[in-house]
Amino acid sequence: MIINLKKRSRRTPLVMFLLVLEVLLMSSFKAKAKCKSGCKLALASYYVWEGSNLTYISAIFGKEISEILKHNPNVANKDSILTGERVNVPFSCECLNSDFLGHTFIYKAEFGDTYDKIANTVFANLTTEDWVHRVNTYKPTRIPTGSPINVTVNCSCGDVHVSKDFGLFATYPLRPAENLSSVAEAAGVSSGLLEKYNPGYNFSAGTGIVFVPAKGITRGAIAGIIVAAVAGASILAFGFYFGLYRKKKLAEATLLPAASDHDQYLQQAQSSRSTSEQTSTSTGITVDKSVEFSYEELAKATNDFDNANKIGQGGFGSVYYAELRGEKAAIKKMDMQASKEFLAELNVLTHVHHLNLVRLIGYCVEGSLFLVYEYIENGNLGQHLRGSGMDPFPWPTRVQIALDSARGLEYIHEHTVPVYIHRDIKSANILIDKNFRGKVVKKVADFGLTKLTEYGSNSLHTRLVGTFGYMPPEYAQYGDVSPKVDVYAFGVVLYELISAMEAVVKTNTSVTSESKGLVALFEDVLGQPDPREDLAKIVDPRLGKDYPVESVYKMAQLAKACTQESPQLRPSMRSIVVALMTLSSTTEDWDVGSLYDNQALVNLMSGR
Repeated sequence: MIINLKKRSRRTPLVMFLLVLEVLLMSSFKAKAKCKSGCKLALASYYVWEGSNLTYISAIFGKEISEILKHNPNVANKDSILTGERVNVPFSCECLNSDFLGHTFIYKAEFGDTYDKIANTVFANLTTEDWVHRVNTYKPTRIPTGSPINVTVNCSCGDVHVSKDFGLFATYPLRPAENLSSVAEAAGVSSGLLEKYNPGYNFSAGTGIVFVPAKGITRGAIAGIIVAAVAGASILAFGFYFGLYRKKKLAEATLLPAASDHDQYLQQAQSSRSTSEQTSTSTGITVDKSVEFSYEELAKATNDFDNANKIGQGGFGSVYYAELRGEKAAIKKMDMQASKEFLAELNVLTHVHHLNLVRLIGYCVEGSLFLVYEYIENGNLGQHLRGSGMDPFPWPTRVQIALDSARGLEYIHEHTVPVYIHRDIKSANILIDKNFRGKVVKKVADFGLTKLTEYGSNSLHTRLVGTFGYMPPEYAQYGDVSPKVDVYAFGVVLYELISAMEAVVKTNTSVTSESKGLVALFEDVLGQPDPREDLAKIVDPRLGKDYPVESVYKMAQLAKACTQESPQLRPSMRSIVVALMTLSSTTEDWDVGSLYDNQALVNLMSGR
């Protein structure tokens, strides 16, 4: 079917597209989707094996101990849980691929892990070896230490056709000697009800997973049933479209946005307004997601986008200063041709929030495409390091900016699902706020953020995006992308903080003019018999002698670790944060040798 939107009325292409998409997809969704929505709360009944404890359980599920204890009133002492007990772990139960209910946890592989061990021991039979293998790409017995492993756990939101009295369910792995009667008794429900929720299941098998109403499991201590509402029509259409796309990309990582994703992000732009929580106060804008502004409001705030208010120019549009609802803002105006980039940025930034990441306030889709960010007063790091007319940052401020930026990157690498990779870390993309703290610019509009889906590996191949001088060898040569791409670029930024030089240094001689990467320059210096003495020759001259030599040397060593040729040898951003926290507080406990073997720095060189 070919639909010519140009011959329709003056309604915006976005609205017209949504109307057509809803009509075309809703009937298909109803016919093919096996689930429409999940529920906000489900429980995993975790069998405590010898050596496990609440701290361990909290770590692998990513849940605070205090949150777990709310669902385990029978646990009298959080520091002492007996082997053989069961602990209820709360998690959200989602409709995955419009096909089944489950949740994908991200587990960091430890030395010696196999898919069998992860499924049957680490996650206590809440999933199976076959399922873990299916949603990961490593060989079963050759899983790299520290690699993120997808672990999908099935769940249930109940069945109103069986009973309307239960809305909270536990994913319950059966143990040997357990049977229908014993599980029903422990749950405080009848055997018949349990069979209706698990039709055709052999409870006497002693293995496998059943779904148990949580009423009796927690002895009645869980108050209320929290069931997610069915999403609106446009959200359902988006869910179906995205589900089909994810099935095609199983075990692959995906760029945001690929050409085939264009439609889903058009719809996401419209739906983000209905899903955002908006609060406007006299002291500024406080939002959990994004605000939809009118064109009139943006035009008025920028004096019709007058050049006097223009503060920047990027690859996809111009940036203007404005004051909106009492808050300083930066408005990026983009052409309609950049809809993929605009919608990708809107989709990601409404879900990724951190103190050290530049905040998206809202958007507008009238006439042109507009993204509204918080305004960062003091420009970018590159300007401060190399711009004229600016006072040089003292050394402690440079360490703090490095730590702030590392925390922002750690967040998108370690604490978001799916994982995001920036791919364009450089001093120009680290903004400095009024308190001279660093914030990383999230460059989705320039394809700066790469998304690794729940079912992807921890690396992928893609077209090159980034800035020369900050690209690691595996990315520049083969297009391999992993979080270690950002680590390498961050190491270059550390070298910039020390030297105030560009990532690529021009060296002029009487005969030729050549360029040399900052990484190679520092490697030459750090390879000298007395690196501290040679390092002093390339430290930012504006610092004079007002810097601690040992602190500078240790940051250079950290940068060297970040820019190792092999990505496996580079530390994780989590390890870098630990190292910079140590460096910012004291240098007494961090000798050079400890960079490589001190457990307090979380095995920097091993990348763990």
